[in-house]
Amino acid sequence: MLTRLALPAVMVAGLCACAHRTASRSDPGQAKGASRRYVDSDLGFEVVRPEGNWQLDANGEGPSSEGVTIPVILRHRDSGAQVVIQIAPAIATPTQFAERLNLGLRSYPGFSASDPEPLPISDDAVGFRFSMGDTVLGRVAVREGGKGKMFMLLATWPANSSDGVSSGVDEIFGSLRPVPSG
Repeated sequence: MLTRLALPAVMVAGLCACAHRTASRSDPGQAKGASRRYVDSDLGFEVVRPEGNWQLDANGEGPSSEGVTIPVILRHRDSGAQVVIQIAPAIATPTQFAERLNLGLRSYPGFSASDPEPLPISDDAVGFRFSMGDTVLGRVAVREGGKGKMFMLLATWPANSSDGVSSGVDEIFGSLRPVPSG
């Protein structure tokens, strides 16, 4: 079971390490321009890559010792923004996960975060915004993923990014949906 601070540590570690991972597979539609939708029937989710300079890397990264999988990272090539999708065991409600993440992130020097609140992306989604000093903005969303899974999204982008970057983040957050597992 993930402890009160282990989960935020996993998310922060994922945030910091993601820039150095390479994808083992990528969105097939990205190369052909045919589809922006990525479906992982094994993990039971789909997400849509925004138009423009967003790229989707499907890592196929297996579960960590805490049971957290990081299957997809979406990156905005121009700004350096990224959205990390994590799938964790559903050991708590979305609200409990968001509260634990919020408390954990607030414990790190330089982090500040808004209070968790319901999000309109699903009936059970909860999230909050955060910042790392004056240079990086971020957003977290947690929602049920079906079959004992929880979906967590962690987005970061430079504070001086255009509105289009935060709109892309909103599009990604709103497009993540559970699908029947294969």
